[in-house]
Amino acid sequence: MRYLIKNIVLIVLITGAFFTNSGFGQDKTEKKPTLKKRAEQRHAMHSRDSLLRSITKTDTSISSLLQRVEQYTNNYNQIKNSLSEGLDTAEISQKLPPVIRRIDKVIVLGNTHKSSTLRYLFVLRDNLDRIQDRLDGWQSDLSDISTKLVQNQNDLLKFQKDSLLKTIPSDSAVRVTFFAHLRTVKALWRQVDSANRSALIKINLLQDKTSVSYTKILDETDHIDSKIKNFALKAIDGESDYIWNSDQQFNDFETALNSTVKLNTLLYNYFIKNVTSTHLIVVLFAIIIFSWILYVRTKAKRTNEQPETIFGRANYIYEKPIISSLLTVTAITPYFYSHPPAVFLETFFLASIILTLILVKKSFPRKAINFLILLFILTIIYSISNLFIVLSDADRYTIFILGLISIIAGLRFYKRVKRSPEEHLPHTGLALKIFVGLQVVSVLLNITGRFSLAKIIGITAVFNLWFLIILYLVVDIIIEGLYLQFQIKKGGDSFINWIDYAIVEKKFKKTLVLLASLLWIFFLLQNLNVDDWAIDSVSDMLNQSQSIAGASFTFGGFVIFIFVIWLSSIVSKIISYFYEVSAKRVSDLSVAKKKNKTSTLLIRLGVFSAGFLLAVAASGFPLEKLTIIISAFGIGIGFGLQNIVNNLVSGLILAFEKPIQIGDVVEVDGVSGTMKEIGIRSSKIATGEGADVIIPNGDLISHHVTNWTLTNTNRQIALLINIDHGSDINKVKDTLNNLLCNRDDVMTNPGPSIFINNVSVGSVEFKVLFWAADIGTVSRLRSHVLADIYHEFKKEGIEMPSAQKDVYLHFPDGVPIVSADEKTEEEKVKPAKNRSKKSPPDQDL
Repeated sequence: MRYLIKNIVLIVLITGAFFTNSGFGQDKTEKKPTLKKRAEQRHAMHSRDSLLRSITKTDTSISSLLQRVEQYTNNYNQIKNSLSEGLDTAEISQKLPPVIRRIDKVIVLGNTHKSSTLRYLFVLRDNLDRIQDRLDGWQSDLSDISTKLVQNQNDLLKFQKDSLLKTIPSDSAVRVTFFAHLRTVKALWRQVDSANRSALIKINLLQDKTSVSYTKILDETDHIDSKIKNFALKAIDGESDYIWNSDQQFNDFETALNSTVKLNTLLYNYFIKNVTSTHLIVVLFAIIIFSWILYVRTKAKRTNEQPETIFGRANYIYEKPIISSLLTVTAITPYFYSHPPAVFLETFFLASIILTLILVKKSFPRKAINFLILLFILTIIYSISNLFIVLSDADRYTIFILGLISIIAGLRFYKRVKRSPEEHLPHTGLALKIFVGLQVVSVLLNITGRFSLAKIIGITAVFNLWFLIILYLVVDIIIEGLYLQFQIKKGGDSFINWIDYAIVEKKFKKTLVLLASLLWIFFLLQNLNVDDWAIDSVSDMLNQSQSIAGASFTFGGFVIFIFVIWLSSIVSKIISYFYEVSAKRVSDLSVAKKKNKTSTLLIRLGVFSAGFLLAVAASGFPLEKLTIIISAFGIGIGFGLQNIVNNLVSGLILAFEKPIQIGDVVEVDGVSGTMKEIGIRSSKIATGEGADVIIPNGDLISHHVTNWTLTNTNRQIALLINIDHGSDINKVKDTLNNLLCNRDDVMTNPGPSIFINNVSVGSVEFKVLFWAADIGTVSRLRSHVLADIYHEFKKEGIEMPSAQKDVYLHFPDGVPIVSADEKTEEEKVKPAKNRSKKSPPDQDL
């Protein structure tokens, strides 16, 4: 009962408070009705926003779950499809076991007694180098595949750690759908995860095997390099006794021959089978050379009425195009290969020698051909000896005899060359001196027991002499092809007509000679068996970091910097030359020509700027150091290079504003002529007297410059014509006007003007004004017009005042006029009388 009373009292109190608040609220509403409406609208808006946010949040959460599941499904399907295609490791899996066996065999051979010869050591190292190159490629491929598989595994691990997938949707229908998709993606995940792990294990095993093999190669290469160094020391000290004291361990020639044939055959076959891609490049290069030489030869014969005159400068291509093409291919293509065996190189080399003999059979003197034939026989024997991998006394005696024959043949031929050097190739005498000198050294080393060094030097002397001749002929063949290419493109409006072939030939031949020289030097190092050592030494020197004043750099970066700057200068010169060539194809002083020539400066500046930035980027020079250098350079400019910078900036202003262009007729500081060149610092003006005046660009900006051809090439000509008094003025005007108006080289707009300029005692002066369309024809037009005026005046009877003067003498009346004859007689008498009155000379003293 007590609880009931308490509840009733509580209800009464709440009801009273409610009505009381309602009463107060009503009073306030009566006072401020707008506040209640605003509060109601705000409350309703908040309610709607809250409901909308709640709905949106719920939809977004469900959508995110479904999108995440769909994303995982798509990713795992892609991984599954990628794995189903299989890993690109079939070649590696198939060829790795034979490579491992080959490495083990090389290691065994490297520890035998046969490896005491230099040729054998180089054969083993060449094999290791080729295997190392292959393993490098395999390691790179396996690393790429492994990286992709690791990324797949990381994507698979994200599925297990994704906390969003653990969210359970509150809606039962959505929950069922979500769990169904989740079960599907989990099944797919397990399948893909298993396949990816299996592939990753397979790749890791292959990587381990490859790494172990690669480590073996590095260790064995170091071992063989160490033996080569020891052999070099031993070769210098002497491997055996004097040549007349034979060594019993070197008498087994048959074993040495069989080992050499077997090993070189294996090397040759193995190399031919494993460089298919390089073979294709060589074939493509050969097709290009053959097609080009045959094309220019055939085209030149068809397009020229007298091909003999053209082929006089292309004898090799004209007479033996196939041989010329083959020689070019066989001389260059061996260097497309990386670490080819000696037997492969010698095959190409002997082929090049045979082609050379065929090519020069008719063009070289008979004595030179005989020497080359003898040298070819010696080269064949040297080539066979170069392939031997085991020392033998027979080989040593053979090299000794070959050296003596080479010395005698070289000296005899040198005497003939000295008597008539003009009949032979340039520098033949010098080449023969070096050849004979090397053979003398080879013979002396062989006698004293240093057979390996003697063999290397003798082979180098013969091979490099031949290669020098081969490269000379290859350069000539390429130049002949270039010449024929220019000849077949001439005629009509071809661009080739405007190119100076002499300049192109000179520059291109210099480039070919440089490349041939570098190739000959590499061939020399290769024959001396120091090519790898030289490459490694140069590479270490170029890549070694140097430091100056806290700035680190490498010589390699410096060389790259210089090379890129040099290359940019070459490119800018080529572009400038072709711009000048294109300007020659248009009329003189035309707008197109001026524009082309003036743009050359901007192009050169642009190429130099781009080349400088590329050089800095390629050299690896730190840019922050570059800014310091530029700042210091700016301070130097402020103090000592003001004039130079002024001229440089003035050159840029001239290039952009173009107040003066190439070909303009200008006058500056009393110098008048045609603008010939606008350079970066200075410009050239060609005067009428044939001189080139160099004017700084700053003077062209700061001084008064008269440009006669800035807007057009018109030029006014003024003539002063004098006539005698009494002539018909109107007739003179009509004659002059008709004469000028009927000329095609005189402009009609503005037309000619004729004025009376002055009336003097002796003549009436007319001033004739007319315009020439081209300022370059002013002098010639003035001369022609004056000549026509003279003829027209003579034809019309118009007298022009003469420079001859008539003098009239008036004597006073009564004074006799003495004639010239009478005066002469009197003058003859008077001197005689005067002479009779003079005192003797002695008295005067």
